[in-house]
Amino acid sequence: MTSQRRFLIVGGGLAAAKLAEALRENDFDGVVTVIAAEEHLPYERPPLSKEHLLGKKAFDEFIVDPAQWYRDHNIDLRLGTTVTAIDRAAKTVTLPDGSTLNYDKLALATGSTPRKPPLTGVDAPNVYTLRTIDDSDTLIELFGQDGSLAIIGAGWIGLEVAAAARAAGLAVTVVESAEQPLLGALGPEMGAVFADLHTSHGVDLRLGAQVSEITTRDSGEAVLANGLRLGDGSTVTADAVLVAVGARPNIELAADAGLAVDKGVLVDESLLTSDPDIVAVGDIAEQSHPLLDRRVRVEHWANALNQPAVAAATMLGKSARYDRLPYFFTDQYDLGMEYIGYAAPGEYDRVVVRGDTATREFVAFWLAADNRVLAGMNVNVWDVTDRIKELVTAGEPVDPDTLADTSIPL
Repeated sequence: MTSQRRFLIVGGGLAAAKLAEALRENDFDGVVTVIAAEEHLPYERPPLSKEHLLGKKAFDEFIVDPAQWYRDHNIDLRLGTTVTAIDRAAKTVTLPDGSTLNYDKLALATGSTPRKPPLTGVDAPNVYTLRTIDDSDTLIELFGQDGSLAIIGAGWIGLEVAAAARAAGLAVTVVESAEQPLLGALGPEMGAVFADLHTSHGVDLRLGAQVSEITTRDSGEAVLANGLRLGDGSTVTADAVLVAVGARPNIELAADAGLAVDKGVLVDESLLTSDPDIVAVGDIAEQSHPLLDRRVRVEHWANALNQPAVAAATMLGKSARYDRLPYFFTDQYDLGMEYIGYAAPGEYDRVVVRGDTATREFVAFWLAADNRVLAGMNVNVWDVTDRIKELVTAGEPVDPDTLADTSIPL
């Protein structure tokens, strides 16, 4: 009977919570169990490096659902636990105490873990990463003091923390091995915009620089980080260090269970893995995308928010496909930005700018060699994402000069 079916969701973030919601919204009346590694209710992660870090949003403002919602909808939410193994033949998962739970359908939403480079000093107590609410709260305590912060990596997390730290009055140095910030995400043209943004706000931005070690000192009570030594022998002095060199998807559980994996867990357009009873969503899902005609894995909030509706339908045996274009956003200082589409490094021909990068009010378009729009980014220009999406999904060549002409409506 339907009421006896058990659906398990492994993960405790936004994707897991939205999947539980979607199952109940689809009138699934069986058992729904959510196994969450953190002790906190599932929450959204963007505020951790944005509004929460800036002191503008409290934790209870970005939880997905209050505790009462899980009780009201009969969701078995198990906080502070993990799954150690999946037995696909028996259709069970193993918990840390050795007990097992059976499932009819299983969803993997295990998220990502910050990467930690093998540097001397990386395990010092005042070397931080940012992934959880506890990480964010720890950084906030640091912001309450006069001091300095060294950040390794000029990706989204590194730059958002840099902006928050500068707003809190800290001296900030960002060290990035690439020649521009966000090079892999945006390319050199738009990376330069973010370099200018941060240097104009007082960040000491070291580009094309390698970190050879995190330097330390013995305080008498602990060995603490006190800066960085760079590959050229120069040093950066800091009271704390943030490592922000990307994240690795938590695919070990899936790989150990024999599911097909590559850079993530391989899923089709319906988010189904190589096992017909297991779906994967969020950071770990490396999807065969029906519009982009390629596999993509996107570590952004929009996937965690929107993929679960499709995954729930798939678990319930309904026809569904995830065809939303990749989307992400950032807020740094007085710059707000949205990006939609997909323009991989080396796979676009040029960037066309509509507006003024100097005033940071513009729309940028990544064009293929045949002038098709692959992606667009609006910076401090609003209510244009739907039109950008239309240009991307149309797949038709555009005239670059017309696209850049602000006198012609998009």
